[in-house]
Amino acid sequence: MKYMLLIHAGATDGADQCTFEDWVMYDKTIQEAGVVVSGHSLKDLTTATTVRVGPNGERTVTDGPYAETREVLGGYYVIDVPNLDVALDWAARCPGARGGGSVVVRPVAEFDL
Repeated sequence: MKYMLLIHAGATDGADQCTFEDWVMYDKTIQEAGVVVSGHSLKDLTTATTVRVGPNGERTVTDGPYAETREVLGGYYVIDVPNLDVALDWAARCPGARGGGSVVVRPVAEFDL
């Protein structure tokens, strides 16, 4: 079953903050386990552009996410594992789950078309 791990970086005071080396080790470990379908780190939040379409079909484009939140989507992995418990284990190992961050685990919907 495929699961998406959405990695949200949180505001941190520096305690239990992960390092670049932590990310390199996690990425190597999850890749070597053979469970990664895809994954990417996202560029800085300042590069984001938000698109909204109103009821009349008019498009509004704004720079940035235009949301008041302390967490920022920093990247994701899509993994293929036997069940939710295994997906949760990989999420708990993710450096993004520390330092005020979180990893949201969601099953990937697959449709027979």
